[in-house]
Amino acid sequence: MVTSATPSAASGHPELPVSLDEVRLARKTLAGVARTTAVEGSRHLSSLVGSPVHLKCENLQRTGSFKLRGAYVRIAGLTPEERRRGVVAASAGNHAQGVALAASLLGVPSTVFMPVGAPLPKVAATRDYGARVRMHGQVVDETLTAAEEYAQATGAVFIHPFDHPDVVAGQGTLALELLEQCPEVRTVVVGVGGGGLLAGMAVAIKALRPDVRVVGVQAEGSAAYPPSLRAGRPVALGSVSTMADGIKVGRPGDVPFEIIRTLVDDIRTVSEDALSRALLLCLERAKLVVEPAGASSVAALLSAPDSFEGPVAAVLSGGNVDPLVLQRTLRHGMAAAGRYLSLRLRLPDRPGALAALLGELSVADANVLDVGHVRTDPRLGLDEVEVELHMETKGPQHCVEVASGLRAAGYTVMS
Repeated sequence: MVTSATPSAASGHPELPVSLDEVRLARKTLAGVARTTAVEGSRHLSSLVGSPVHLKCENLQRTGSFKLRGAYVRIAGLTPEERRRGVVAASAGNHAQGVALAASLLGVPSTVFMPVGAPLPKVAATRDYGARVRMHGQVVDETLTAAEEYAQATGAVFIHPFDHPDVVAGQGTLALELLEQCPEVRTVVVGVGGGGLLAGMAVAIKALRPDVRVVGVQAEGSAAYPPSLRAGRPVALGSVSTMADGIKVGRPGDVPFEIIRTLVDDIRTVSEDALSRALLLCLERAKLVVEPAGASSVAALLSAPDSFEGPVAAVLSGGNVDPLVLQRTLRHGMAAAGRYLSLRLRLPDRPGALAALLGELSVADANVLDVGHVRTDPRLGLDEVEVELHMETKGPQHCVEVASGLRAAGYTVMS
């Protein structure tokens, strides 16, 4: 899905809450703190799109995402009294780690509220970066409320993940790097949750290169920007659902919304299948570990490769993926790419029947990952057993060949 925003060709927008000068100042603030992350070419994506595609590897940033940029700029701008009181944030992952490291580098006490179900590696990393972690709530909204209440009770400064001009300016520094590293770029594709990264990058890009097209990408299940752009104001979704927790935001921020509706050319949405396929592609072809939200820009390219004017730069915004989520997502991605096949078959319940079946699959060159047996289904005969197989294949055509070969060998294939 594509939603057009209202871009302007003008290089300056004094009415917007963040300016190019503020992004440039943020870059000076971040000197020696944030890494200048690499830009890598992707031959596979370039062949799909029909022009060069470059990957901006912000998944290799300190703390594993772009969030350090905005968090550091925001905390660096606090007064001495505000620093003394400390900072507080709420996050399930990337923002938590960004705030924790930024505060530690600046000598500011930090408290981070995280939901009870937050992945343990992210909780451990946040503690290791120096924050005091408090577990509260089952979802981020509950955690956010707890953090705001803590700020009111203690005087700690609440560090919003995206809805503050300093945060937006900090995230925009990524665009300054990208334009220097890839001056020939014609389209920049960026994942969008609350909008801080996209807004900051749009400020810099449209001021320096108004000819460059800026495209935001949201997961279909948490796409708050399309209805908000139609309404002309931030609109909260009734519910959000996506594997991409880094962009799982139900309402755009007020500050980034004003920038995005003025400067951004398109907002696109992508499916969960596309996100899974993108993560798999980044791992296999680019040798980069990227979280689902970080791969959203690649998912957009995979979903509509002919619709982007090149050269294209796709931002890989983060790489903090829980190993269990990575395992599930990769399997989902293989299925979406036609490389994972699940079948149910009925076999005679006698010795050697399963071995014969596995022999057929060996001939078909299918890699069996898992085998399950069912003997108690009332639909089965007394001498039958149902077998469920999960296999890795070489692609959609190989899936068809495997199933056809089993039927030709006399097996009853039910799915």
